Amino acid sequence: MRIGELAQKTGVPARMLRYYEEQGLIAPRRLQNGYREYEDYLVHRVRKIRGLLDSGIPTRIIGDMLPCLNNTEATVVADPDPELREMLVEQRGKMTERISFLEQNRDALTRYIEAMDRAVPASAAS
Repeated sequence: MRIGELAQKTGVPARMLRYYEEQGLIAPRRLQNGYREYEDYLVHRVRKIRGLLDSGIPTRIIGDMLPCLNNTEATVVADPDPELREMLVEQRGKMTERISFLEQNRDALTRYIEAMDRAVPASAAS
């Protein structure tokens, strides 16, 4: 697929996709005419990258984490940095808090929708 299609499928602007490419986070194939061609698996990867960026993880760290994005058990860290680990643990904690908050809000919406479904329509009461 072309960059515009990937941008549409992921909600990530083409300019940002080019930045991801510059950072080594995604690697499209180059056609003979110079156009980029993106594989289908990159849709999922781009969404994960966007989520990590939104969570405050810098691209240099995301690049190191790429094997983990594929759910691989063989992730190896050659030279673990204690400060980096601390930052990642902190970010993970913030993500957990956001997930909990979103779950609470989702559950509140569900309760409200269910209450709406149980309500007698005003036109039926008259």
